[in-house]
Amino acid sequence: MITLIAAVAENNALGKHNQLLWHLPNDFKRFKSITTGHYIILGRKTFESFPKPLPNRTHVIITRQKGYHYEGCIVVDSLQKAIDICPKNEELFIIGGGEIYNQSIDIADKLDITKVHHTFEADTFFPSIDMEKWKRTSAEFHSKDEKHSFDFTFETFLRK
Repeated sequence: MITLIAAVAENNALGKHNQLLWHLPNDFKRFKSITTGHYIILGRKTFESFPKPLPNRTHVIITRQKGYHYEGCIVVDSLQKAIDICPKNEELFIIGGGEIYNQSIDIADKLDITKVHHTFEADTFFPSIDMEKWKRTSAEFHSKDEKHSFDFTFETFLRK
């Protein structure tokens, strides 16, 4: 199963200048609990936005940069090669960025989305979710509080 996991604003914004636009600790906890122990596929720029590789996950980095290497990570030059390298009987997670989401949304089986109920100025966006192709199977709303500056909803979509 191929799952795209992302935090997405009302206007589909993901980030600006390779940085997230919000800080939602409960979203980070959810992301960690869902992806720990799995293969994660991500673009090089997204990977380089992390201070270090995420613990307890196998990183598959997609880049066109020849000779790119990072100790302990798998590096490939296409989405298809990234998918092919992952175990066939396990859920794998595509975690960004925008270009990788655009390449993979048509082959994904599931979307785990944190919808941030705000609009942001951004330079990277998540593709539109075509509700003719997807069915929302769960939604869990959270109000902003002292640790979360914005309302947000955890949503899961399965391909119809």
